[in-house]
Amino acid sequence: MTAKEILTLLNATDELETVEAKRASKMGKSIAETICAYTNTGGITEGYILAGVVREESLFPSYTVVGVPDSDAFQMDVASQCATLFNRPIHPRVTAEQISGKTVVLITVAEADATRKPLYFKKGGLPGGAWIRVGSTDQRCTEEDLEQFYGDRDHFDGSFLDRTSMKDVDEEAVRAYRRLRSSANADAIELTYSDEELLLSLDCLADDESGRLTVAGLLLFGKASTLRRKFPMQRVDYIRVTGNRWDPNPYDRFRSIDMRGPLLLMAFRAVEAIDNDLPKQFRLSEGQLQAQALTIPGLALREAVVNALMHRNYRISGATQIVRYNNRVEIVNPGFSLKPEAQLGEKGSRTRNPRIAAVFHETNLAEAKGSGIQVMRRLLREADFSQPTFTSDRERNEFTVRMLLHHFLNEEDLAWLAQFEAYDLSAEQKFALIFMREVGAINNSTYRQLVDGDLIQAGQDLHHLRKLELIEKKGKTRGTYYVPNFQSAATEASSDGQSGPPVEGSAAEVNPRVTLRQKSAASVQGNGTSVQGRDTSVQGENTGVQADPIDRQENKATVQVGALSVQEQLPKELKQRVELLGKRADRTILTDLVVDLCAWKDLTLQELTEITGRQRTGLVTNYITPLMEAGRIVHTIPDMKKHPDQAYRTVRE
Repeated sequence: MTAKEILTLLNATDELETVEAKRASKMGKSIAETICAYTNTGGITEGYILAGVVREESLFPSYTVVGVPDSDAFQMDVASQCATLFNRPIHPRVTAEQISGKTVVLITVAEADATRKPLYFKKGGLPGGAWIRVGSTDQRCTEEDLEQFYGDRDHFDGSFLDRTSMKDVDEEAVRAYRRLRSSANADAIELTYSDEELLLSLDCLADDESGRLTVAGLLLFGKASTLRRKFPMQRVDYIRVTGNRWDPNPYDRFRSIDMRGPLLLMAFRAVEAIDNDLPKQFRLSEGQLQAQALTIPGLALREAVVNALMHRNYRISGATQIVRYNNRVEIVNPGFSLKPEAQLGEKGSRTRNPRIAAVFHETNLAEAKGSGIQVMRRLLREADFSQPTFTSDRERNEFTVRMLLHHFLNEEDLAWLAQFEAYDLSAEQKFALIFMREVGAINNSTYRQLVDGDLIQAGQDLHHLRKLELIEKKGKTRGTYYVPNFQSAATEASSDGQSGPPVEGSAAEVNPRVTLRQKSAASVQGNGTSVQGRDTSVQGENTGVQADPIDRQENKATVQVGALSVQEQLPKELKQRVELLGKRADRTILTDLVVDLCAWKDLTLQELTEITGRQRTGLVTNYITPLMEAGRIVHTIPDMKKHPDQAYRTVRE
């Protein structure tokens, strides 16, 4: 690609995995990290760095050319440092081009052959000196990334577990495997083996005198008591939340079912728990005697659950969470996707747990050849449901699958969309509006998954919705997302007669979600408004994309009602503990206080500094960051760490 083509591409979308724009007049650390990341990242083929370009937030197109002052010196600097900075020399293609009378420099970096990865900074070593491309950002490699680079390194599910043996095997799980394997292939030779021989053939048992189980052997076939001893947090939590957002009512948060046991049995229990809790509706087609169920297809549910159990990171002490909201099901799994998010749904699979995956594939519980996501999409499309969306978060080390529980587009949706008829929206843009109405926000990646579109078209579609003032842009670069602005757009359209048709009745009658700016603070603190039995709360912590921060703003407004500061609202017990802090409080005491404060109420960093009387830097370094790393508190807006309304919430056991 030429520099002009890349500039056009940048201005057609807000985010790119293979293109980076820099103002740079010399090669600095940031450019070197991007070069390293492009070299290491699979599936990129070529990455581009365009120097002499800046991004203007207030403009669209937002990238403008400023030029590189001394392009010759810049090119020599790049070539020189690429030959000396890393563990081996690399030679990116560096060229200068003229755009609008100014000189820009284009650096083209090819992905390295697998045998020559990872590239890393000499001074940094491994893993911290190696970088990888994730979305439109460069991130340091982890130990798990190194395992992918060194393919001959054994996987965790093949590790042997001390103090385990065949006595720790659940016979019912073995019988379940035999039934499933026989159904898939009645002539499979392993069906003739004894139980011990069977586990040996599946690499679930040590072939020596120790007779130890592997991690895969225990997870797939182990007794619940042994699993609790060896993997105390290895379970599936089915959580039923009232409403459309996480933790809407601190006094009635959710109902939870904790499931433990061998994976082969737990997969069926988890699917059954979801299916039994889904709304059961039926449609009797004209001329047919058999009713058609209007619910998520069982095979799609099974594929989502099995993929979660098969691909999760079992090194992490944490449960797989299946969260059932009023309008959607979300499966949140420890461990980010080893496959780049942009490649999800394409052929081929990368798994942490090859032994566990093999068993699920051989029993036909999971699709082979990495086609599970394709199957889910096809099944939901055939059932007239919206497409599932997937979010892989390396920073939080988790993966989320999201499925809405109603048809796209049903009669209710079409009636609601009628108010935007004069905007002449595409079907894909209508999908985006419906999704934001249900979930609260959308980003480029989620939009592409919903409509099966490409990056450039998604950027153009979302920009068009912004231009029509139907949505608002929040965040920057990789953290960019969009929130609904239906009310203001509809109101302007009906008042000036230019863009949209008059809206019959108030916007609240159409959908109360769109009137957030007009709600009183008291109404926001409730559990949400209901329209035709559907909860309309907006902000959801586990949505992968972020909901409209208006909820947070209005909640903050209520803090000041009656001139009461956040300190004055503290419960008596917390207020007494704060008063006893002093300037040199014991670190353990202050740590526990921060946890209890965030359990009482979601608190921003500013509120925490005001309550504790500590400086922001010290509070973050000594308390917030360690508590986040320990999993004791979390961001309320996890996908955008620097959101102006970011707050902290205690993780409830």
